[in-house]
Amino acid sequence: MADRRFSDRLTDRIGDRRLSDRGDVFFRRSLGSPRLFGIIYTPIASAIYFSLGVVATYALGMTPFVFLAAGLYFALTAMTYVEGASLHQDRGGATVFARYAFDELTSFVAGWAVLLDYVILIAVCALSATNYLQAFWRPLANGGAEILVAAAIIAWVAVRNVRGFSARRAQGVLIIVIADLLLQGLLIVLGLAMFFDPDLLIAQIDLGTAPTWSDLVFALTLATVAFTSLESASGLAGEVGVRRRGLKQLVTSASATVTLVYFGIALVAITALPVVNGETRLSTRFEEAPVLGLVRQMDPAWLADGLRYVVAVVATVTLIAAAESAMLGLSRLAYQLGTNRQIPSMVGRLHPTRATPYVVITIAALLAIALVIPADLDFLVGIYAFGATLAFTIAHLSVVRLRITEPDRKRPYRMPLTVGRIPVPAAAGAVISFALFISVLVLHDAARYVGLGWMVGGVLLYVVYRKLDEKPVFARVTVPESALRAEPTEAEYGSILVPILGGALDDDIVQTAGRLAAAEGVDEAEGEGATIEALWVFEVPMALPIDARLPDEQLKRARGALARAKAVGEEYEGVEVATATVRARRAGQAIVEEARRRGVEAIVMAAEEPSRIRGGALLGGRAGPRDNFLGEVTKYVVSKAPCPVILTAPPAAEEARPAI
Repeated sequence: MADRRFSDRLTDRIGDRRLSDRGDVFFRRSLGSPRLFGIIYTPIASAIYFSLGVVATYALGMTPFVFLAAGLYFALTAMTYVEGASLHQDRGGATVFARYAFDELTSFVAGWAVLLDYVILIAVCALSATNYLQAFWRPLANGGAEILVAAAIIAWVAVRNVRGFSARRAQGVLIIVIADLLLQGLLIVLGLAMFFDPDLLIAQIDLGTAPTWSDLVFALTLATVAFTSLESASGLAGEVGVRRRGLKQLVTSASATVTLVYFGIALVAITALPVVNGETRLSTRFEEAPVLGLVRQMDPAWLADGLRYVVAVVATVTLIAAAESAMLGLSRLAYQLGTNRQIPSMVGRLHPTRATPYVVITIAALLAIALVIPADLDFLVGIYAFGATLAFTIAHLSVVRLRITEPDRKRPYRMPLTVGRIPVPAAAGAVISFALFISVLVLHDAARYVGLGWMVGGVLLYVVYRKLDEKPVFARVTVPESALRAEPTEAEYGSILVPILGGALDDDIVQTAGRLAAAEGVDEAEGEGATIEALWVFEVPMALPIDARLPDEQLKRARGALARAKAVGEEYEGVEVATATVRARRAGQAIVEEARRRGVEAIVMAAEEPSRIRGGALLGGRAGPRDNFLGEVTKYVVSKAPCPVILTAPPAAEEARPAI
């Protein structure tokens, strides 16, 4: 009879997710529109504190207008990410869009580029935070003290993310964002009253000379430094309780806020610290803390001094929160890459109690600390632009293609302005992103060599990893979350026979067997590991001799199905998958005979047709009253098998399924 405890144990091992009868994942939707806005806007709010000086280096008097253009580009990109994340509600942004629109290799390229950006953003935020803290202690502006404090911030961010992100922390992020918006609004109002001079603004612009056209284009690519926040927010897809109207308001409010704040701060800064002889103190003396440079110009002195300390505190807190958001995005992206076998399980390993990818968080923290040591903000932001423009190009193209390949799929948010099936904002975003990507390659040597080196190295590692593990390079291979968990589990069965049919349920069958056989912590050197025997049965009709030549198509199908079963099953620690083929007149009889001959402890198989046994049932001994709902092969194996039989059945009819 069915064993409910078996199903319960499997649910426990999957983690904090609840599974429906048809395999859908239900999330507790705990993040509303305000909190999601906070997560999106934190890196954006922080970026003005360090990007202003770097962008002013190249844009000079055109800095406000570069940020204005960046705000409009952000609106296009926000539409793409919100539609893509609402369409496929998986953890991750561009890498998820590309997976469904193109293939796994394209998905990996997008994810690998974003991983680079996350690491750089963490390093930049930590480095900039130390420069704002100089308002309290001057030595923090440079030297060993700057590096040590930045490294300490990165370590703090790593520990916080290993502990996990909660809805309560999201509320704290929202409070930080509100405080930051109020401060930035105050600076804009005071700055416009004290410094704004239209004649001065126009006088310092000499397009083609100061700035040059190439510098102006490159400045625009640097202004995209904050947009990785869209990736972080996309990683929360499935946990967001925001309706269609709320998503539209989110896009509008985030885009308007970015445009107004960035343009306003830049307008005030470039008039308070104007261009003189082809340069501005925003990019020389105050490059690493440009907003501190802005408030230093204010009058009277008591106002400047007071705002200096307020800006230092708010900027530091915002920058640290932005680093945490970047690490959160990196964690969720690593989970996505790990469960889709784009990075090794060891790298995506989840913490045994916190369920966070602590290995990749540790690696990212160490890389960020290494990037902090040169203390070169221009170098870091340039490389960031390489990854961002590449990822955004793939994201825009993916959403355009999904409109064509999945036109009828439900979209909680659908961007406006569609021509035929082509969404104009996404198409325009793809063209702009690709043009900016090319400009980075042409105009920034460090980004060209470091960025291309990172991408080429990552693709080579990905291809080699998949080839060595006999996984396809372009096709999707997914393993459950439990394959990334590090806690030891006691093996249910030491050896399991799994008949492979070459159908859609094969992955489910092997994953079920893998969960039962998983024996993490078992000493495989002493031969104590668990084994899955993946078996393909060739049914030879009586009209042919048993050793008749098999059609090439059948052989090819069998080899492909067994190779996939081996790849999926061996993602479980301590599990080895052996593959075999047998010829027989009757498949059921062959399965039973092989189970006896091999001495397996259980058989995991699929029922051949839809049945009322759903989610897996443990049967043994003689067939029961449910035999009327099983196929002939299943009934034979259940009644004759020398060991327990675990069945995985196809989903029942749509009308019997629960509503989402």
